[in-house]
Amino acid sequence: MDKTIELVNGVKDIHAMPSVIVKALNIMKKPTASMKELGDIVMYDQSLTIKILALVNSAYYGFSQQISSISIALSLLGMVKVKNIIVAVAMKPMMSNQGDKELWKHSMRVAAGCEYLANVTKIMDSDEAFIAGFVHDVGKLVLHMSNEKLYTKVSAAVNDGADIIDAEHKYFDSDHVKTGSLLAKRWQLPILLANIISYHHNPSLSSIPVPCNLVCLVDKLVQENYNPNNLDKDFIKTLGIDFADIDDLKNTIIQKADLLISELA
Repeated sequence: MDKTIELVNGVKDIHAMPSVIVKALNIMKKPTASMKELGDIVMYDQSLTIKILALVNSAYYGFSQQISSISIALSLLGMVKVKNIIVAVAMKPMMSNQGDKELWKHSMRVAAGCEYLANVTKIMDSDEAFIAGFVHDVGKLVLHMSNEKLYTKVSAAVNDGADIIDAEHKYFDSDHVKTGSLLAKRWQLPILLANIISYHHNPSLSSIPVPCNLVCLVDKLVQENYNPNNLDKDFIKTLGIDFADIDDLKNTIIQKADLLISELA
């Protein structure tokens, strides 16, 4: 049996997405999707309601008035942002408890960074950029849940300068891109998200390289072992960003992301 299939099959808790995400994605697929349908998911989930109200009143969105009605909060955010928040909140327990403790935080930083850059550069839809950034490393869940102690060796190797794909192959005979790609197929994720998961380390191989390049850039910017020499200067130039400003951009992204994380944590 292929090692990637063996790894994914061996992690039973990840075979299905959390039911609240399935419901939200199914609603969004419908041409007649309504905010009421999406709102019903939120309103019957106390935790989601509290987090969305906290978020809509936070500095992350910066609305001028205090909002205490969940229906008003939902209408201000819009359907796609609400769906993105549902996904981020619903995936947190799986990522935090069964995966690396830092995986959810990193995913949120990449999501917020992609959203911010998409807003600034107009390179793609900012809501799509957020969810693309959030799911890019979902394949790491499989490796963590398969053998958490072994994955600490991967992390140690990466901290010492090893390439993460090489390190994962050394210890698992597979990598998070392959396990993530298989998950994307089994979960029937949209083509955009499947491409991000499969090609965020090699954007030029994707049929839609621009979103993959965006995720790749932000992923590298928010890494603990950030190295500006690893960034794609040509892509940064296409965004209209001066490479001399890249450290300021990094700090802005982390600052904005941590606002969001503090509200949803």
